[in-house]
Amino acid sequence: MKRIETQGITYIEPLDGSRGEWYWGTDYASGDLYEAEELFRDGHPVNQNKLIFVHYPDGRAVQPIAAKQGQYFGRPIFYQGKITILLVDFPAGIIGITQFDDALGQVSTLAEIPLSTVEDCYNLMLKTEPLMLTRAGMDNKFQIIWPESAAFQTDGRGAFLFRSGEDLYFSSWEEDPEYREETIVRNMRTGEIIDRIPGAMMFMPDGQRWVLT
Repeated sequence: MKRIETQGITYIEPLDGSRGEWYWGTDYASGDLYEAEELFRDGHPVNQNKLIFVHYPDGRAVQPIAAKQGQYFGRPIFYQGKITILLVDFPAGIIGITQFDDALGQVSTLAEIPLSTVEDCYNLMLKTEPLMLTRAGMDNKFQIIWPESAAFQTDGRGAFLFRSGEDLYFSSWEEDPEYREETIVRNMRTGEIIDRIPGAMMFMPDGQRWVLT
């Protein structure tokens, strides 16, 4: 049995892209990122959340960045051997993207994006490949915000999964009348559906993508 100091965070989950090497957890001090933004817009204080990473199998815990009052972490991701962190500074009006190199113990800034670039932080997430900042709004509009810009409408039945070249892969569900899932492939520039793959996609620890039919 290992005792791992996580500063009171009692749930951790696999870090997307790390192939089982890293887990992450947060304390959701002000809810999720969108809920923290709502608090700030309503004039309430935003209590910053903690973001902890745990290395497997040794159980080593690290906290690369400590947020300040009014700052809030979104969902992190692992890309090209580094932990990539999304941090929104509401008082400063900045969306920050940073990377932590565990081997060197270094944190570097990748981008600082004006918060005014996005309507809100609803489903504001880091995705790959390459590394991207995306948003799926309540109006069913999907956006790539950084490092490129793209936007189109979807039907809202599903979620963005990953990018491959100019193709964007989305999960989707139908109920006609029986429930079923499929993977939708859209052109990044136009949003046009170019393929439908029957079944639900599942990401395996070694990087394989399984389609369950």
